[in-house]
Formats: sequence, structure tokens, C-alpha cells
Amino acid sequence: MTIQHAIATVVGAAIFPFLIRLLWGKLVDNFGTFGGWMAAAFIVGTTWALNHGTGMIVQSEGGAWVDMAFAAAAGLLVASVVRGGSFSKAVPNLVAALVGGVLGGLFLSFYLF
Repeated sequence: MTIQHAIATVVGAAIFPFLIRLLWGKLVDNFGTFGGWMAAAFIVGTTWALNHGTGMIVQSEGGAWVDMAFAAAAGLLVASVVRGGSFSKAVPNLVAALVGGVLGGLFLSFYLF
């Protein structure tokens, strides 16, 4: 991976939590539950197309990496802590996400292979 690829990956990954933080709440406030579904479709879909369609996020050959989920988790956690949130309150959610991800990956690996 070149330095250009690394910079493009970091910028592409940073766009996703930025858009979530900027738009998701406003869509839910204005349109209720339907706004959450619109946010899920438009923010995630548009960012995925930008990152993977144009090649902003560069991945290694032969490896699976949960790039946008990791970017969203890291970006939103950092943004919350910077704004005065408690990191210790987030730990149970982080542990649950890690356990769920590992169990999902194990299940998928047994199911596919």
C-alpha cells in the first residue's frame, strides 16, 4: 500500500462517521422512523459507493476487513468522547459488538466452508 492509498483510505473512512453524525439525527428528527431508514439507505449506500466504487478505501488482496463498520465505530466513539461522553459507558457496547462480530464471523465461516 502506498502513501496515497493510505491517505485515501483514511479520508474515505472519515467521511462515513462524519456523515452519520451530521445527517442521521436530523433525518430521524424530521421524518421519524422513516428518516432512520432513509439515513441508512442514503448515508450508508452513498458512502459505500464512494469508498468502494471509486476506490477511496484500498483493501489488501485476499483479506476481508470490516472497513466501514470499523470507521463508523471509531469515528463515532471518538466524536462522543471529545464532546464530553464517557468512554467507560461505551465499554459494554464495544464488548457486545466484538462478541457479536466474532460469533457472526465464526457462524459464517462454518456455514460457508
